[in-house]
Amino acid sequence: MEENKNLEKSNDKIKNIKSSNQKGKIVNILNSVVKVILNLIYVILIIIAIVLIYNIIQVSILNKSYMNIFGYSFFQVKTGSMSGTIETGDIIIVKLTKDVSKDDIITYEKDQTLITHRIIENQGEKIITKGDANNIEDEPITRNQVIGKVVYIFKNIEIWKQVFTTPEVYILVIITLVLFGITISIKEKK
Repeated sequence: MEENKNLEKSNDKIKNIKSSNQKGKIVNILNSVVKVILNLIYVILIIIAIVLIYNIIQVSILNKSYMNIFGYSFFQVKTGSMSGTIETGDIIIVKLTKDVSKDDIITYEKDQTLITHRIIENQGEKIITKGDANNIEDEPITRNQVIGKVVYIFKNIEIWKQVFTTPEVYILVIITLVLFGITISIKEKK
């Protein structure tokens, strides 16, 4: 009888040890996953910081009206002249090129202002553009004024920009990252 009780106790201890080992493995895996995710976030933040510094150098120090990242630039649309295709607040990716044709949406510089409109007529060196929502065409421009051709439009970015640029969101993100760091460091000490 007593041997059976001792045997049951031993079996219970073995089960508890196996259970705690499995829990320990799961915690280790979760810790590893969290570390990888945090490292990825740090790398992304560093890349964003480098791009921002590069942008500041190009625009502020080199006095360019736009930045050039591997032959591309991006701009935020400020007016509704292209409404229906590009809305106010959308971000456009522009491939820096002078090789444009009819119906391309281009960004060009006129009187130190960047304008994004569609080409409605291409007369060799002269180009005529018009905003999709405008009733009249623009004054002709030269090919030298063209910055590039719109290749991608990020829609509804303005909404996300407003969400993520509020101080409350910054505070919550910082608190979350600090709590993750504290949680990981406490688990490592145990």
